Amino acid sequence: MKERCLWHDTSPEPPLELPMLQGDHSTDVLVIGGGITGLSTALHLAEAGVSVTLIEAGDVPSGASGRNVGLVNAGLWIPPDDIETVLGEEIGERANTILGGAPAVVFSLIERHGIACQATRTGTLHMAHNGKGEQELARRAEQLQRRGAPVALLAADECQRLVGTRRIHRALLDHRAGTLNPSAYTRGLARAAQAAGARLHTHSAATGVTRAGDDWRVTTAQGSIQAQRMVLATNAYTEDRWNEVRRHFFVGHFYQVASRPLSGGAADEVLPERHGAWDTRMVLSSLRRDAEGRLILGSLGKGEGKPAAFLRCWANRIQRHYFPRLNSIEWEYSWTGRIGFTPDHTLRLFELAPGVLGVSGYNGRGITTGTVVGKGFARYLMTGEDDALPLPIRTPRPIRARSLRSSGYESGFTLYHTGQCLRVLG
Repeated sequence: MKERCLWHDTSPEPPLELPMLQGDHSTDVLVIGGGITGLSTALHLAEAGVSVTLIEAGDVPSGASGRNVGLVNAGLWIPPDDIETVLGEEIGERANTILGGAPAVVFSLIERHGIACQATRTGTLHMAHNGKGEQELARRAEQLQRRGAPVALLAADECQRLVGTRRIHRALLDHRAGTLNPSAYTRGLARAAQAAGARLHTHSAATGVTRAGDDWRVTTAQGSIQAQRMVLATNAYTEDRWNEVRRHFFVGHFYQVASRPLSGGAADEVLPERHGAWDTRMVLSSLRRDAEGRLILGSLGKGEGKPAAFLRCWANRIQRHYFPRLNSIEWEYSWTGRIGFTPDHTLRLFELAPGVLGVSGYNGRGITTGTVVGKGFARYLMTGEDDALPLPIRTPRPIRARSLRSSGYESGFTLYHTGQCLRVLG
């Protein structure tokens, strides 16, 4: 089993050969971070004729933008009524509306720029793994349908046909959603941004930021950039002490294990319409197929550093629980990505200093949220209006005890998965 991201190896979009930043430069807007948020910002600014430069510490992609499950989900992690409770009715309604339409924004960009990312638009399935999960899905379905969202609560035969297992009796089908290869989508955004005139540089980590009159000066190992405004699009991969984004999330992880391509009658029954799926377990399991027929399982927690035998044991446990008709599976890939968590499960948008925008806390919804946040940042930088963003730009308080929260989550995830391997937990 390779400890390597499947999506990088199977991306139809080839890697871009992007130069390292060298020498001294200037730009209207500097974007730090070459993931989905940063690239969406750069693309929409460049299309509007704004001078924009993006720098990335690694390759494009190197972080969660290329390592996630590839679900093009609508909304936030928590149900819409809960969002309005946390954010207030007016702002919550705004977040529900904008993020509910986020999959359409993603698919529109894919079509407009011809991004080859193996996108499907068949929807996603939120699966109830027990009676309590069924009640939760009924609550979500009522809230979404009340707002006019095209979702359906599936039962019995139709549910089992679309998932491919008799273990699931209820599932919430969201017709707005779909799947893609996240590495390919990110590379496609980079290609589109570069074609629109954005200047992109990889292996160009920002080493410091200082004021230069009314502008900002950012240094890298071999160069510098002076910019009027900046966007810090580093989220869960923020590590530099100068970058205040790090104080507004705590790190979580999500690991995935992918099989070799599957074929045959039993394999054809598993997610036959290529829905992406996840269950209502306390520590969820995600399930999907890729374009070559692999079964990809995932869950919260860090896979890297764990023995391959542990990951195989967990993957076999989940596979045999949901899809017992499959023969013994050979697991081909395993990889881990980071998640930026917040205590209330909602994102944070802020202006850290005059002309410096930041975002954190996608809580596992980075593909859609990052795309619309980037588009909204571009509009805000050009017009001063933040109405295209899911939330107003605020100045939130930093999150306390971030390291303690991260270690607590990881310990809980590992304990839960160990219980699954030992068949103590379902």
